[in-house]
Formats: sequence, C-alpha cells, structure tokens
Amino acid sequence: MAEKQVLYETDGKVGIVTLNRPEKLNALSMDLRLAMERVLREADDAEETSVIVLRSEGRSFCVGFDVGADGYDPGKVPWRHDALKFHQRLGISLRTLMTPWTLRKPVIASVQGHCLGGGCELAMFCDLTIAADDAVFGEPEILFSHLGPALPMPTIIGHKRARELLYFGDTIDAATALDFGMINRVVPLAELRTATMKYAKRLSLIAPEALAAAKLAVNRGAEAGGFRNALNAGLDVCAPLYAATTRSARRSRTSAAARA
Repeated sequence: MAEKQVLYETDGKVGIVTLNRPEKLNALSMDLRLAMERVLREADDAEETSVIVLRSEGRSFCVGFDVGADGYDPGKVPWRHDALKFHQRLGISLRTLMTPWTLRKPVIASVQGHCLGGGCELAMFCDLTIAADDAVFGEPEILFSHLGPALPMPTIIGHKRARELLYFGDTIDAATALDFGMINRVVPLAELRTATMKYAKRLSLIAPEALAAAKLAVNRGAEAGGFRNALNAGLDVCAPLYAATTRSARRSRTSAAARA
C-alpha cells in the first residue's frame, strides 16, 4: 500500500498536518495539493484542536509545483495549450494553496530547507511562519518562463521587494525573510520541531473563538484592501502565459521533462 502523501496527528490542542513526499522534496503534484486541502479542512473541523501546524517530512518544506508530474504529452494533458482549461486548472491550484488562509483556525507553517515557488506561496498563506536557519525562500518560476499562479508576496513584503524577487527569481535566506517580514521567527534546524510546537501550544492557550475572530478580522481587512482581487488578477495573467508556446517556454518544458 502506498504511503499517505499527507499525514495528520494531534498533540493536545494542536493539529499537525504533514506533507509526506520527502523523496520529491514535497513537490506539489495535483494529488498532493488536493490531499493537503482535504486534510487541512478536516483539521479545521476537528473540535479538539484550535491551532494547526503545517510541516513537511524530509530536508525541504516544499520545492514548489511538480512540473513534470503530469508529463508533457498533449494527449495526456489537454489543458497544456488551452488558456481556458489552464485557467480552470490553475484556479484549483490557487484554491488549494490558499487553504490555510480560508480556514477558521490559525495555521503555523514550520519550514526547513527549500521553500520555493508554490511552497513559498503556501507558507505565505499561513498565518504565522517559523523557519529553520537553513531555510531558503523564493519564487524562481520566472526563470522557467512561468509565474504564480498565486501572488501574495507584494501584500506580505511590499511591492519593491516583491518585484525584485519575482522579476529576478532570486532566493533569500531565513534571516533576510525575517527582515522582510515574510516569516515570524528563525530557529536552529535541530530545534525547529520543538520550537514550532512550543509556539503552537502557547497559541492554543488563547480562546479558540477569539483566535477565529482575530483571523477573520485580519483577513477581511486584507481582502477589503484588494488582496483576493489581486490574486485573481494574477491568475488571469498566468493562465495564458502558461498555455503559450514560446521559445523560452519550450526550452523550460523540455528541461523539466528530462528531469521528471
């Protein structure tokens, strides 16, 4: 029997959701995205907990989308060169990545190693983030003629810093991510799990209805300021870019197919 790609356990009032695809550095295949969404929503519905930790097995939190998971045969992926179908598919991906944002309970991301592309976006959609000192953050998709589909970074760290990271595809270390306001705390790698649980258990001492109300108030404020509209606009821009056939995109897809 294949091992589950997403695990769930509890520790007191803390629900722990674990991405469990370490051999692929927790790359987000569509199966993993959908399983993560389902388990996170189940954790949100669990009455015995009031805080959720999202973590990953292995040396990396998440290296982003698994670009080779579906292959590159147009017969197998009819959405590949159809902007409308690609928009629908990316809409599902955006929905799954945004799951931490849409839950009632606060979600704490516990990040080690690579936190790139969709993985970086996933961490930014979490309410709070604790990172190990070996963590590396970034969105290198533009180097492969891609982008997004979720673009929370400008809202999180500001437009100037976000433009630089998004335009160049550069990565930053945990200390820089902390300085930029992308994460909340940095701890030694060996202490990440213990520090995360200590942080989560402290948060779980707060009344769950107060936490839910505070999260809703912060989210509503961000969305009133255009946060969700900005994400949808990014989705609208990304779909035709992904579906387009350009020289640079062909090179990127050939390279990705060779690595799959």
